[in-house]
Amino acid sequence: AAPVRRHRHSRGASGGQHLSTGAGIRSAIARAVPDQAFAAFMRTIYPRIEVELARIATWAPRGGTAVDVGAWYGPWTARLLALADRVVTIEPNPALARLMRATFPATQVVEAAASDRDGTAQLWLPAGGRGAEGVASLEHMSERSITVRRVTIDSLGLTDVRFIKMDIEGHEAAALRGAEQTIRRDSPLLLCELEARHQRIEDVVGTLATWGYQGKVMPGRSWLPLGTFDLAAHQRANIHVAERGMLGRLARPTERYVNLVLFQRD
Repeated sequence: AAPVRRHRHSRGASGGQHLSTGAGIRSAIARAVPDQAFAAFMRTIYPRIEVELARIATWAPRGGTAVDVGAWYGPWTARLLALADRVVTIEPNPALARLMRATFPATQVVEAAASDRDGTAQLWLPAGGRGAEGVASLEHMSERSITVRRVTIDSLGLTDVRFIKMDIEGHEAAALRGAEQTIRRDSPLLLCELEARHQRIEDVVGTLATWGYQGKVMPGRSWLPLGTFDLAAHQRANIHVAERGMLGRLARPTERYVNLVLFQRD
C-alpha cells in the first residue's frame, strides 16, 4: 500500500512489494515468524522504501476521515491513525483483513475490494509467500484466486473524508469512479499508485483533472508537479528497482522507483 499493495488490494501494497525471489532460506524464516511480529516488522521497514510514507507528517491533512485502500500489513493505516480522527481500511484479502482488525481495533476495516460497483470479484493471489500478498490484484491473473466482495467507496456512507490512499495494482481507476461522489463532495487529498505497466497513467490523470485535481510526485525529498516529471519514462528507466524486491530495495535505498502520485484539487 498499501495494502493484498493493494489488488496492493492489499500494496496493495500500498500498499507492499514482494520479497526477493530465489530466497528459500529467507522465506522459511519468514514463515516461522508469528503473523503479528512479521507484520510489525514490515510496517517498520516500509517507510525506508516509500519516501512519501516516511514524510507523511509533513504533507497529510489532520482530522476528519482517512481511507486506506489496499492495506497490506498496514504501514499507511498505522501512520494515518496518528493524524486522522477516523481511519477506514479497505482490504479484500481475508487473512490480511483479520490481521488489520486484530492489530488496529480503532480502525474500521472493510473486507472488500474497492471498485466501481458492488458485487463480487476474483482476487488473484501471486506466488511468493509472505509479503507477496501486496501484489494481489483484480486486474492481473496469477496462479490462484479467491472470490471477494466488491464495494464502492460511495456506498460506505463516509463523512468528512480528507485523505484517500489507493494502492491496488492497477484497479485505481475503477476505485476512483466508485468514489466520485465522495471525492466531489469532500475534495480530499488523493494518493494513488500509478504504474504504466498496470494501466494508462494519463487516463487516471485526465479523469482527475476533470474533477479539478492536479498531481505531483516526490522523486526526492520534495514534491514536484507531475507535469514537469515524465512518470512513465522514469518507471521504464527504473523498472529494475521495482523488480528487485523489498530486501533488494532496502539494500539500495537511494535508488527510487516513483509510483505514488498525490492529487490535490486546485
